[in-house]
Amino acid sequence: QVQLLESGGGLVQPGGSLRLSCAADGNTFDIFAMGWFRQIPGKQRDLVAAINHNGATTNYAESVKGRFTISRDNAKKMVYLQMDRLKPEDTAVYYCNTADITLATMRANYPWGQGTQVTVST
Repeated sequence: QVQLLESGGGLVQPGGSLRLSCAADGNTFDIFAMGWFRQIPGKQRDLVAAINHNGATTNYAESVKGRFTISRDNAKKMVYLQMDRLKPEDTAVYYCNTADITLATMRANYPWGQGTQVTVST
């Protein structure tokens, strides 16, 4: 069973940047699209960025488009989320998992990790 470990979150001021990392184990990482999800307490977990199996295609929710960049390194079984020009509304726990590259469905196939907290505040 694949385990996911997210890291890189923290407290940042509006307009600042963070880079999140997700480490995965297992032997299926390189055949799945991956994504970053975020969740605010009491709200559904939303897919905000996705990348296809080889990194050639990315897709973003409108709320983060132009500000976030997802990337992956299959040799290291890592996926990253560069977050720039952060806004207070980006505050959430961020998770990685397999994803639907089109963002139409979550398509999260692996057990959820613990996520990493991102707080954007003055």
